[in-house]
Formats: sequence, structure tokens, C-alpha cells
Amino acid sequence: QVHLVESGGGSVQAGGSLRLSCIASTMIHADYCVGWFRQAPGKEREKVAVRYIRGGNIYYADSVRGRFAISQDNANTISLQMNSLKPEDTAVYYCAADTRSQASCYSSSEFTYWGQGTQVTVST
Repeated sequence: QVHLVESGGGSVQAGGSLRLSCIASTMIHADYCVGWFRQAPGKEREKVAVRYIRGGNIYYADSVRGRFAISQDNANTISLQMNSLKPEDTAVYYCAADTRSQASCYSSSEFTYWGQGTQVTVST
């Protein structure tokens, strides 16, 4: 069982930045697939960024590519740097993790472990 805890959410004006952190109860080793998802009120959950820790391409949703960056800060922390925030980025953001193959890391959004979510609100 892996517990994930997100932090760093808050309220910011459009154009601002936030850095979300996800701390895991265990070391995120090379065979982990980690990701950030978001869900706005009345909308379906959206995959924002996914990476395979061992390496390879990083997936970003078209809506955030060039503005958001997922990274591993240390052995048990995954971050999402969010720049040039827009009102449409307002949502609850969740981190997720799973051990799986690199191929399935990008093809499936069915992660085993999820955090509780952190609210991000971007105002005009």
C-alpha cells in the first residue's frame, strides 16, 4: 500500500505559478509510473502529465504543454510546476502512482494509488 499526499494548491491570479508536491509513503523507484490528474466541477477527470521514472517520453495534455512540468524532486516526492496559469486550470489536482511497464504507463489512466487531491483556483 502506497499513500500519496498532495500539497501546494491554492488561489492565484491568471499568469501566476504554483508548484504542487506529492509525497509518497515509499520510495518511488525506477519502475514506477507517476502522474498528475485534475477534475473541474462538472467535468471528467483529465490526465495532465505522466512520466515513467526510469525514463522515456513524458506525456502532457495539450492544454498544459509548455506551461506545466512534472518532475521527481527526491526519492519519494513528485512535483508539478505550473506556470502561466489560466482560469481554465482551476480544478482539484490529484497525483497518482503505480508500478507498471513503460508502455502501459502512458496508455492507461487506471492507477492503483491516488492522493486525496489539492484545490487549485485561478482567477482573472
